[in-house]
Amino acid sequence: MTELLRVEDVHFTYASLPVLKGVSFSVEKGETVSLLGPNGSGKTTLLKILLGLLRPRSGGVFLDGAPVGSIAPKTLAKRVAYVPQVHRMAFAYRVKDVVLMGRTPHKPFFSRYSAEDREIAHQALERLSILHLGEKRYTEISGGERQLTLIARALAQGADALVMDEPANGLDYGNQVRLLEHIDDLSRDGYTFILSTHFPEHALWIADRAVLLKKGLIEAVGKPDEVMHAAAICGLYNTEIDILTVEGGFKTCIPRAIVRRMNAGRGLRVLTGTPYVESAWRPEDAPKRMVR
Repeated sequence: MTELLRVEDVHFTYASLPVLKGVSFSVEKGETVSLLGPNGSGKTTLLKILLGLLRPRSGGVFLDGAPVGSIAPKTLAKRVAYVPQVHRMAFAYRVKDVVLMGRTPHKPFFSRYSAEDREIAHQALERLSILHLGEKRYTEISGGERQLTLIARALAQGADALVMDEPANGLDYGNQVRLLEHIDDLSRDGYTFILSTHFPEHALWIADRAVLLKKGLIEAVGKPDEVMHAAAICGLYNTEIDILTVEGGFKTCIPRAIVRRMNAGRGLRVLTGTPYVESAWRPEDAPKRMVR
């Protein structure tokens, strides 16, 4: 793989309060990188620095070797797109018009959208399987549909890297799973994702790399299977959890209180040492794109 983005010894301070303290990691093209950490750990600040919205006190962020701060905003927008948490717009734009707004970095001020722009927006809607929502008002669709609309807008923008701030926040379980499936599909097609999340299991499902952040410091960086062990997650969130391995090597998080119930004979058995769940579920029963 080829390095796309590099974060190098980044420090950031709000007033006199240190928020990020020597943060360093890299992101390769086509990777999905998950940022995990409790509230106040600096995740959102770090994302804003990646987007060029904030400048670090020291250190730097480099896109294809060039300092992000030296890249013109419209040029940067053609490479990196921001997908915010689910939100409602003040105006009831049609979904297809929200996606079409992604073409703005490619247009001179006050120019009209071209037939090519509309075709690109159409293809983005089709790629996310939401073409049928095109004529609906953005304010009237579900939270999951709004999140997919924002991703479609990012695709129409032409960016090959998407920065997402807690994309599953506020979504019901079904929409969370569908969102993760789309992210994983797009990653397999070469798109790069950098996303913050409060769900460690999401990182275990789809991430190629996990960055564990606490109080502005990097606790660990690496493959989720290697750095997201029980002790690391317990320390990160100050709660007791176990990482359970299901048949075939698939891993997930589970509260230790539930593990104790399982060991008490509630229908599943966890082996001591290397946690392992015996059940009728098999990895091949899961969507293939969700198991790397």
